[in-house]
Amino acid sequence: MERAMANAATVRHRTSPNPWVGAVVVATDGTVFDGATEPPGGRHAERVALDHAGSAAKGATIYTTLEPCSHHGRTGPCTTALIEAEVARVVVGVEDPDPQVEGAGCAELRAAGLEVIDGVERARVSQQLDPYLHHRRTGRPWVVLKLAASLDGRTAAADGSSQWITGPEARADAHRLRAESDVIVVGAGTVRADDPALTVRDWNPPPGTGPARDPRRLVLGSVSAEARVQPCESWSGPLDELLDRLGSQGAVQVMVEGGANVAGSFLDAGLVNQMVVYLAPAVFGSASGRGLFDGVGAATMAEVFRGEFAGVTPVGADLRIDYRPNA
Repeated sequence: MERAMANAATVRHRTSPNPWVGAVVVATDGTVFDGATEPPGGRHAERVALDHAGSAAKGATIYTTLEPCSHHGRTGPCTTALIEAEVARVVVGVEDPDPQVEGAGCAELRAAGLEVIDGVERARVSQQLDPYLHHRRTGRPWVVLKLAASLDGRTAAADGSSQWITGPEARADAHRLRAESDVIVVGAGTVRADDPALTVRDWNPPPGTGPARDPRRLVLGSVSAEARVQPCESWSGPLDELLDRLGSQGAVQVMVEGGANVAGSFLDAGLVNQMVVYLAPAVFGSASGRGLFDGVGAATMAEVFRGEFAGVTPVGADLRIDYRPNA
């Protein structure tokens, strides 16, 4: 399952709105064949691994991070391919909550006489697939709030300058997050102040996995037709309605890169599913710089937003802190 998860990670940027799934076929002689989901319209991870294995799939064990599909979409059911290949055992990381699957895939495999073991590394696989699982359960995209700050929590100096707080490695990692997102949301004030392009130009995907794609760009408010963020969409309504709209359009992950006002608005509304903070070894040493949030916030300790650190990772000279708010 570790190897299947690693396979899935290589295609995270190219499968949406389909889930990024990894698979591994282990033949009876121990030979291993890898698979990962192709772009929409292509093969699912299980079929890729089976095609690589060929006749060696007979009697083999296949590990897959997500329950195999049992319905016809743009490709045939993976359950049919597994049964026809005469695989002996299927090891699954997490059940697919999509209403078209939702346990039916595992049930069909068991009914055909295959051994099915599910829930292997469930917590870690679920975290890898969180945006997809959240979208299928709620109809809304997973919201990643990305922030960059100094050690004393400042995102800009008193004069408004903010480029660059973090180093090139952190910026490249943030561009990878953009490539994994379907939509990027930014405030009109940030566009006017920084004139960002919001592209993925600083990140190169793994060899052989295809080019990175720029996300759809959506501005809260309106901006000049000459702004670098163009072409973009504008939105001026409630944020929860925006997420409903984007989710219905198939957006699985939305990345918010707005300034303190936008960040505070999403946090106050309880719409942040994951926060990624790039912390630089720099100190402004003054309260006059711009802070991370400018929202209603918590008035007392009892109202403080609580969560957990899902990871702290060095990225060049900076730290990447992954934070998950409590549900």
